[in-house]
Amino acid sequence: MIPVILSGGSGSRLWPLSRKLYPKQFLALTGDKSLFQQTLHRLSFEGMQPPLVVCNQEHRFIVNEQLAQVGIDAQSMLLEPFGRNTAPAVAMVALKLLAEGRDELMLVLPADHVIGDEPALRQALGVARAAAEEGEMVLFGIPAERPETGFGYIKAGRSDDGAGDLVPGAYRVKQFIEKPNHERAREFVRSGGYYWNSGMFLFRASRFLDELRAHEPDIYDTCVLTLERSKPAGNVLSIDADTFECCPDNSIDYAVMEKTASACVVPLDAGWNDVGSWSSLWDVHEKNSDGNVLKGDVETHNSYHSFVHSSSKLVTLVGVNDLVVVETKDAVMIAHKDSVQDVKKLVNSLDAKGRQETQGHCAVYRPWGCYDSVDNGSRHQVKRIIVKPGAQLSLQMHHHRAEHWIVVSGTARVTCDDKSFLLTENQSTYIPIASVHRLANPGKIPLEIIEVQSGSYLGEDDIERLEDVYGRTDKVAG
Repeated sequence: MIPVILSGGSGSRLWPLSRKLYPKQFLALTGDKSLFQQTLHRLSFEGMQPPLVVCNQEHRFIVNEQLAQVGIDAQSMLLEPFGRNTAPAVAMVALKLLAEGRDELMLVLPADHVIGDEPALRQALGVARAAAEEGEMVLFGIPAERPETGFGYIKAGRSDDGAGDLVPGAYRVKQFIEKPNHERAREFVRSGGYYWNSGMFLFRASRFLDELRAHEPDIYDTCVLTLERSKPAGNVLSIDADTFECCPDNSIDYAVMEKTASACVVPLDAGWNDVGSWSSLWDVHEKNSDGNVLKGDVETHNSYHSFVHSSSKLVTLVGVNDLVVVETKDAVMIAHKDSVQDVKKLVNSLDAKGRQETQGHCAVYRPWGCYDSVDNGSRHQVKRIIVKPGAQLSLQMHHHRAEHWIVVSGTARVTCDDKSFLLTENQSTYIPIASVHRLANPGKIPLEIIEVQSGSYLGEDDIERLEDVYGRTDKVAG
């Protein structure tokens, strides 16, 4: 089967760590690897093909770097110009596979879930494979062990009511239930036979497309036309934006699974968590003797059952309980654990006000490395730039700003108009306004420089990119 990893989404409920340009799936929230990398690892076993990744085009280079860090090659990557939910994303993958003559089983799963028991996952996959090979549309259900109001529920048939086993361990779906209130969720847990909808699926490519065409023909037809107009480059397919924009926004659940007569559920009792909020992160982490989860430089006194994350400063709590406190270089978020689902509403409000803190971190990642804003004013900006060994920025020019570069460590190869020269530690150079320039790292260790920009306009769109080894045409730094 082919793992189809959906790595879109902004993870706004985990703001301020998760940002639109570097969302939660690429963060190491539950260990030393990102959620995306953990997903890749748990699918690296015999009988599983290399993954196919669907991501936003803004995250392409993050995905490439995180794949390289764990030594895994994706067999293909589909770049979405913007999100249209899961049904169109999976339709594009299925259509691409059929166009290549590959009507294979697609294991569709988000990139940002935690699964603690991998043997249990493999066992459930075996059951799901048997059902999918019989033409069933399989979804994985998490046994509802406690009343949760943030999940959709699935009611499964039982073997003694005529709706039971399809293959041993798989059950016909009797009902999909929207996110319930607490009392109704508690009744589901008491009565049994209810599962949380995990958002993980297994089906054959042609079966999904048949069901999509029957129930949501507008999505199907638009995706067919989008694929015809999309541009492949090696193993990367850039989805045509103009056509894809016309595609209805809908999920696999609403578009297909709730309408098909072939939906079945395979129970997955494997320590699953969708890491959808700060309280769920508190759930999956080990607590100290006060019931606190503390990350970074944190001190507490007479404070209990809280989640505290410090990125750059000392954070202290005195005499408070059940809080979530998250500090980053440019933002602090404080919430009661019972209210963390409303963080998304806060982010929407910040977006409406044009606040940049929801878009990206002070540290911005690029295919050549990263840069961090250190200081800025009306006519100056200071950045700390890290260039990976062997990497280089685009050949570019600025119309409104000059730049001073000071090498902190490593070796820089500088191009400035018709000159090319090397700089080493403690050396510096000046890049005048409108000069054609490039920064490169010819060495074997990371290059670190301090860049001081000065001029009448310092926006990142003041760039004319003349040449770029990464094939970028957007107006972003470097």
